[in-house]
Amino acid sequence: MLLFVSEQLYAQTSLQKRLQTAFTRLQTDEQCKYGSVSVTVLDAKTGEMIFGGNPDMGLAPGSTLKTVTSITAFNLLGKDFQFQTQVGYTGTLTADGTLTGDIIIKGGGDPTLGSWRWSTTKENVVLNTMVAALKKAGIKKINGRVIGDNGLYTKQSIPDGWIWQDLGTYYGAGIAGLCWRENQFDILLRTGSIGNTIGIAGTNPETNYLQYKSELTNGAAKTGDQAYPYLPAFGSKVMYLRGTYAIDQSKKRVSAAIPDPAFDAALRLTDTLKRIGITVSGEPQSSIMLAEKNQTVTPATTNLTNILSPNLSKIVYWLNQKSVNLYAEQLLAAISLKTGKTPTATDGVNVVKAFWEQKGIDKRSMNIFDGSGLSPENHITTSTMAHILQSARKEAWFDDFFDSLPIYNDMKMKSGSINSVQAYAGFQTHEGRQLCFSIMVNNYSGAGSAIREKMFRLLDELK
Repeated sequence: MLLFVSEQLYAQTSLQKRLQTAFTRLQTDEQCKYGSVSVTVLDAKTGEMIFGGNPDMGLAPGSTLKTVTSITAFNLLGKDFQFQTQVGYTGTLTADGTLTGDIIIKGGGDPTLGSWRWSTTKENVVLNTMVAALKKAGIKKINGRVIGDNGLYTKQSIPDGWIWQDLGTYYGAGIAGLCWRENQFDILLRTGSIGNTIGIAGTNPETNYLQYKSELTNGAAKTGDQAYPYLPAFGSKVMYLRGTYAIDQSKKRVSAAIPDPAFDAALRLTDTLKRIGITVSGEPQSSIMLAEKNQTVTPATTNLTNILSPNLSKIVYWLNQKSVNLYAEQLLAAISLKTGKTPTATDGVNVVKAFWEQKGIDKRSMNIFDGSGLSPENHITTSTMAHILQSARKEAWFDDFFDSLPIYNDMKMKSGSINSVQAYAGFQTHEGRQLCFSIMVNNYSGAGSAIREKMFRLLDELK
């Protein structure tokens, strides 16, 4: 027994020494001369500190913050939680199938509605489900409108701290009560020679309700996709495209955020109904559009169908595998609603802080503004990140969370990167012992690929 303990202590001390050497090497690297580096490694089973290098330094975590949002959601919502979208109508329905009233699509914050990631959530499947419900009710003609209702999601949709340049991009789509197609669409590009303005060839799907002005230019080969869509200003329908797009890029499209997903959902259902011969007299509307006219959505008096999302564990899988910002923000809003707060990032963050404070984590170590990590103003310590990861290890849903983590450098871990920020957080087994870790580098200089390689050299010590 004493020999076994001695061997354990020797192995731990050996690992600590190697980690210290690797940490010193990274911290003194020329790329980190003006940067900040932090690492925390814990025993995933016991929570014992294996190594800490500046563990209490608050740094921007990038998308590794999604692990905190995911684990909090598992704790507060449960692995089987599902979002719900309600479809119903107002007014009266006569025997001949004429509805004098409105069709209401009331969102409950489901970020998967119309998503291509599951067979049950695809746009055509959801629209067919709605149409089938209308037909079953005997509706053949609508003297009214289709209204997309954001429900309880009436407050600020963009988390504090997000930069203007991100807001029109697909990854900068805001929170919505009624999401649709992950709140994004594609702008198709007509490219040309270097330095010339790129033309707009259309959108997928078609968005006749918006106009586009391109200030986007053709960039030199190997300069990548530096194109940024900008959301229309209040009261405008014009979306600008700015930046550069390399001539050797093959996809010839830019993914952008839908300004009003609830309207887009109402529009698609209206078009589908007209296409199959169910006339709709009024134009599609959203709760946002009605609010601008000082009007409100009349609640549905008759329910037609409820559409459920995939369960939480499946949503978290894609959230972390593909780093879907929208999923993280919608879960943050759902967490807030669950505890009786408003479905906003601000209230959601406060709920997250309060929850972990009850678990013994100092909320001052979590100066965060969103659930996805997109805000450069987010700051959290690697110690806090690692302890939150460690807390998940004993939970019944841990395998679902663990499966959601991507593989980088042959390790199960979430990555995070924004401007001059690179971070990783995850798990690794070392000599039969499972470890959890968080590593962040802020304000590094030079190429991101180079700093990632150097961070992997440190993480390799955990293998």
